[in-house]
This record gives sequence, structure tokens and C-alpha cells, in this order.
Amino acid sequence: MIPVLRPKVELLSRDYVEKVIGEALGLLEREGVFVENAEARLLFREAGMPVDETTQRVRLTPHLVEDALASTPPSIRMYDRAGSREFTVGGDEVHFDPGSGAIRMLDSVTQRERKAATIDVVRLTRLTDACEHIHFQSTALVSADVPEIVADSYRLYLSLLYSTKPIVTGTFRTAGFKPMLDMLAAVRGGAEELRRRPLAIFDACPSPPLKWSNLTAQSLIDSARAGIPSELISMSLTGATSPVTLGGALVQHTAENLSGLVICQLAQKWAPVIFGGSPASFDMRKGTTPMGAMETMMIDMAYAQVGKHLKLPTHAYMGLSDAKIQDAQSGFETGMGAVLAALAGINVVSGVGMLDFEGTQSLEKLLIDNDICGMAYRLLDGVAQRDEPLAAHLFDGIRPDTQFLTMRHTRKWYRIEHRMANLADRDTYDAWEAAGRTSIGDRAAEQARTMLAALPPNLPDPALQKELREIMGADARSNGGAGLPDLP
Repeated sequence: MIPVLRPKVELLSRDYVEKVIGEALGLLEREGVFVENAEARLLFREAGMPVDETTQRVRLTPHLVEDALASTPPSIRMYDRAGSREFTVGGDEVHFDPGSGAIRMLDSVTQRERKAATIDVVRLTRLTDACEHIHFQSTALVSADVPEIVADSYRLYLSLLYSTKPIVTGTFRTAGFKPMLDMLAAVRGGAEELRRRPLAIFDACPSPPLKWSNLTAQSLIDSARAGIPSELISMSLTGATSPVTLGGALVQHTAENLSGLVICQLAQKWAPVIFGGSPASFDMRKGTTPMGAMETMMIDMAYAQVGKHLKLPTHAYMGLSDAKIQDAQSGFETGMGAVLAALAGINVVSGVGMLDFEGTQSLEKLLIDNDICGMAYRLLDGVAQRDEPLAAHLFDGIRPDTQFLTMRHTRKWYRIEHRMANLADRDTYDAWEAAGRTSIGDRAAEQARTMLAALPPNLPDPALQKELREIMGADARSNGGAGLPDLP
């Protein structure tokens, strides 16, 4: 049998990749990065780096960066809530998740944006858990019906209750890490078991250009020491907070990621780190950050290629849209982004279900995007050789009335070779009209209602539910909260 060729896209030559890395290393040595966190600056000083305490600027030698790269694992193994299903983050493996931190929900009835509440987080989490082609859960919505100060731990709490999948999350406050770690350890059965079988990835976002805040640097340190993978989310805006050219933005992006990686390795050797981001091609006409712009996707694919060259796991925000409703823009931006991310072999692809510049989530879009992700996975499977010979034997004794519908070969291979998109319309016009002339958004809304009504929530055992509730309740009380919303 002939091996299957996995389709792949690369934007940069090897020389270009090495030039980006070389300039990023030179930038870190010459100009350095700003580090607000005192503990992180101490780690740099103990590593022999020049640290200016007045300006909080730290300069990094290429040798330090290369040493940190040498101790960063090239792949990470994530596990589901039960600890039984393994997901590899590395190589060209691709995993989609809904992204993290949207604050609004596209209301299924009014089709208008509104603040998200606990019920929205629960519904989105449950549907994500049921979506076959969305491998990872994420703390995708920030609930407005709990105190803002505990919104980070609360969204993780809901994810751990209502989903079995690995979770992409992050902290909003330095004190938020401990209750989140306590909940993760409770699910896993202890801190060491959590280190052995990670359940969550923590995002950490440098402030462009070239700055690590007190919060994000502390997240890197705490995650590294707990054995939790850190996902570095550089967020440059071309021409605003980074150079306007795509190549220039790549240099800054690489420098920011490498500096974060060094912090992780100084805090804990062999700490897992993901080379990622959420940059945007800044729209100077509107003052917006279009995630669906082709230039944004090109930056994502290019820096992922840099990350792969450095033998690091990769991440990007792709497979999302800047549209405000389920329309043609939502479809073409999401479809292009998901397919390009898959062809680039990006390991963690955040953004399914997202609209309006990463600010809004939609139940309907999540289900539509699940189909898009399935189509992307089918593309990655390539054109396999199913038989030897390929087809010549099927034409033995061919006659004018020969047809393939009743052949055993067709029955054997049809469902393996051809995968049906669940929500896409494949009817004739007359059949579509007779069925009610529905749009894909209509069908997705109906499917969401059916799934939420029919599927029981994937709750953990009652003892674990109680332990998680106690940890979350203690966090809320210690921050002035009177209580938590009732859960469905």
C-alpha cells in the first residue's frame, strides 16, 4: 500500500524562519523585555541576566534562551477528567477548543448579544462536551452573575462539573491560581497525579510590546511549578502595538514567546510550554482587531511554523469570525481559518463558536463549527489507498448497465471514505422547501435545544461535586461573595 500523504501548508522558507528567530534573539539581548513581577526578575538575576530594577527591564542572552529551549518538552500529553483518554499536543496533531474569555452570548431567541450568565456557561460547556470534533473544553465564557473577582475560578469550576474533556483556561488575578489548582488536583486525586496527567492548560498573555505583567508572569511561574502547561498568548496588533509588516510582527511575537518560555524554565526545568498567540491585523479604518482577516491567519500560520522549527507545541486563535450573527461572513472566516490551521498542523486551535472579535459565544455557531472541524479532520486524513489495486478490479467485465450502488466495495467503504456534515444542507431545492426552508442557523438552534434536552450532563460523582463546590464556595466567601448561583 502507498503511504497516505498528509496535506500541509507552510508560508516561510527555512531561511526566513531562521532570520525571524535570529532577530528575535538579538532583540531580547539588545532591548530585552519589561517584567513587572519581582519573583520573575529575581529568577533572571539568579540566571546571570542584567536586570534594571528601576525600569524593570531584563535583557536575555541567546545562550539563556537556547538553554531554556533545550529543556522545554517538544510535546505534551493531556488527559480527560477520568484520566483515561490521552491527547498529544505536539507534532502535527490538531485539537480545537472554543477559546477563552468571551463576555457576551449571542441570544438564541433574539439573535442579539447580551452578558453571559451561569446558565449560558453551562449550556455551552455541555454542548462542547458533546461535540465529537472539538477535542478540548475551555473556559469560554465569563459569567456576569458572580463577583468579577472570582470569575476565573468560577468558569473553571463549571467546566470541571459539566465536561469530561481537557480544559484551556487562565487566571485573572494572582490569588486566583490556588483555588483553580485545588479544584484540578481534587479532580485528579492529588497534585502529583495532576502533574503526571495534566487536565488543564493555562493561558498567559504578554502585553505588547515586550512586557510581562505581574499577573501573567506569576501565572507562568505557578503553572511551571505545578506541572501545568502554559500557553503563551502574544497579542500584537500590526501597526499599533507591533511593527506593521507581517515579518516584523513575527519577530516581536517570537521574542515575546521566547521570553515567556524562559520564565517558565527558570521557575521549573522541563516545564511544559505551548508557543501560541492571538495577534491581529489591526484595522486602522475601524479601530478593530479582525481575527478573520487573512493577514491575521497568515501571522498565525507563520509563527506556528517558527514554533515547530523550535520543536515546540503550537497554538493559535483561528476558526472564528468577526461577524455578529450566523451569516456568510461567519461561515467563510471560520471555515478558512479552521482548514488553514489544520493544514499548518497547529496543535491547539482556539476560537470555535466565537464571534465579534473574540468577545461573543454562540451555541449555534459552536455546533456549526463542530461540522467545520470534522471536515478539516477529513482533509487531514488525505486520500488513502483502500484497495490493491486502486480500482482496476472493479471494472472487470464492465457492461453498459454497470453501476456501483449495489457493489460490496461501495457498502464496505462508503461511510469510511465519505463523512457527512451534520448541519449542512444536502437536500434538493424542493425537499429543502418542503422541510421549512431552514437556514443552517435554524437547524443548529434546533439541534442545540434537542441536545440540551436529551443528553444528561456529564457530572462527576457526588463526592467530587461536593468537594469542588466547597473549594469554589470558600474562594467566593474569601473575596466578599455571599454565595454562588444555583446550578441546573
